[in-house]
Amino acid sequence: METKIIDNIAIVKSNQIIIKDVDSAIDFIMTIRYQTNCDKIVLNKEAIVEEFFILSKNLLGEILQKFINYQIKFAVYGDYSKYTSKPLRDFIYESNKGKDIFFVENEEEAIKMLNK
Repeated sequence: METKIIDNIAIVKSNQIIIKDVDSAIDFIMTIRYQTNCDKIVLNKEAIVEEFFILSKNLLGEILQKFINYQIKFAVYGDYSKYTSKPLRDFIYESNKGKDIFFVENEEEAIKMLNK
């Protein structure tokens, strides 16, 4: 796991899965907050278990609720083109219109959204 700070945003990149369930998400939030003192986090999509993006598993909602509860703004960047689920696409669209959770294509866009 590689972490850098840009504009008081923790940018985390990992080739291994970091977030695989609610407990690992909480560990991730607390670790990054402790290490960086940032309340905005960017993470590459590959660091999140694939089940996260299957809405029927309820993992996405449970994990994102932890980010909201801990007052962390969160952006995930990567390629979402393979997902054909209309509910997931709608969720991503609505999230990107909000202020706290974003799903974008690249790190630069993630930083831009978190700096709004």
